Amino acid sequence: MRAEDLIMLLLIFAIMYFLLIRPQQKKLKQHATMLEGLRRGDQIITQGGVVGKIVKVKEDDSNEVEVEIAKDVKVRVVKSTIATVINKTEPAKT
Repeated sequence: MRAEDLIMLLLIFAIMYFLLIRPQQKKLKQHATMLEGLRRGDQIITQGGVVGKIVKVKEDDSNEVEVEIAKDVKVRVVKSTIATVINKTEPAKT
């Protein structure tokens, strides 16, 4: 393998890292931070397009939240399927 080929291969890898891998890692980190900050009263949209309001955040290992999607209609949703938070509630003052 010639030195020019090695340089080109390294250059292509560097370009792929900065254009593909790094932004994806940053996006995953932001999503994980958003999921950690979920609390009761937040309005969310799931990846399936369901809009609802968080009624209960389960603290155990189930990694679920209870979401009210209509009056008196509650569903359990896995946290990782939450795409965005529409409205954040203010933290309770102590």
